[in-house]
Amino acid sequence: MAKTYRLGVVGFAHMHINELIRKFNALPNVEWVACADTRPAVPELVEARNTRGWNVRQAHEVIGIPKVYDDYEEMLEKERFDIVLFCPENARHGEVGRAIAARGAHLVTEKPMAARLSDAKVIARAADEAGVKLMVNWPITWRPAIRKMKELVEAGAIGDLLEVRCRLGSMGPLSHGSVHPGVDGRMEEITDEEKGATWWHHSATGGGALLDYCCYGACLSRWYIGESAVEAVGFKANLNSPYGDAEDNAVITVRFPKAMALIEATWSTVDHGQPTGPILYGTKGTMRGEGDGVWLVQGKGSEPRIVSAEPLPAGRTTLAEEFLHHLETGEPLHQTLDPKFNLEAQAILEAGIVSFESGSRSLVEQF
Repeated sequence: MAKTYRLGVVGFAHMHINELIRKFNALPNVEWVACADTRPAVPELVEARNTRGWNVRQAHEVIGIPKVYDDYEEMLEKERFDIVLFCPENARHGEVGRAIAARGAHLVTEKPMAARLSDAKVIARAADEAGVKLMVNWPITWRPAIRKMKELVEAGAIGDLLEVRCRLGSMGPLSHGSVHPGVDGRMEEITDEEKGATWWHHSATGGGALLDYCCYGACLSRWYIGESAVEAVGFKANLNSPYGDAEDNAVITVRFPKAMALIEATWSTVDHGQPTGPILYGTKGTMRGEGDGVWLVQGKGSEPRIVSAEPLPAGRTTLAEEFLHHLETGEPLHQTLDPKFNLEAQAILEAGIVSFESGSRSLVEQF
């Protein structure tokens, strides 16, 4: 008989917690125990779709997590868990991750691993010391085309990989679909004042476009290039979000031993006007994701073609299946989900942040 896993949740600040919960809820051998949010530095002004209050209600009323605690530390003290999912504010990942590991529960969190490299190290060290497993989820990991691109790179389809370019973004968190009933009962979009009360737009809580979207480019460039980054130059600015002090645009240029990466993040783009990436440039060709396949050009003057991507491995098609497979078989996680790999991705983000703060190039810490 398959083991039943007792699950809990800490932190509903990041709306991706909803996807983590849904994927685990789809498994037959999961028992929900309890959940708790972290206390926000600034109370939110409205409970709109994907705000933290709405996320808690979804977990309790729709998914059916039976207990909702006001204090996550009290919850961890009183309840027993096999696995705890945590998605608090980015700046609180270290604090929360350490507390969960200390209770002997395995950990699953969402990208980025933390707001700063020091906190990412705290989580990894706490998991190691407690003898529990840690997984950092990336939505991109579950796109077959993203994995196919890695396979093609390793097969030499575009020669030596020279550059990874990744531009990702939107009009910002809570900008699309975060509606709530207005005074007359009609659904209304969240206002700028209401956005400004959320953690996303405050630097102290780990908000900002750099952590939200540059993290993808850090992960993918490290994975595709296959080597640790060497140094980075970062820049960020608040161009269109005056209701918060966090940046809504950011760029990190990264140098690897034999390649480069250009990583862009935006919360102020209606339409990118071009493929958002990742786009990979090699000595013999170019490729990018194209739906469920890969757009590939090989050789100067050749016509592009679409290479189909194979389905994900059976039994490992979701983050939840992958983590339980890892726990039960001991087989490694997909590389992008592995804690050590994520420390390297976090080191790229850290170098970009330090570069901006110092006004000069920053070396990327090696592991």
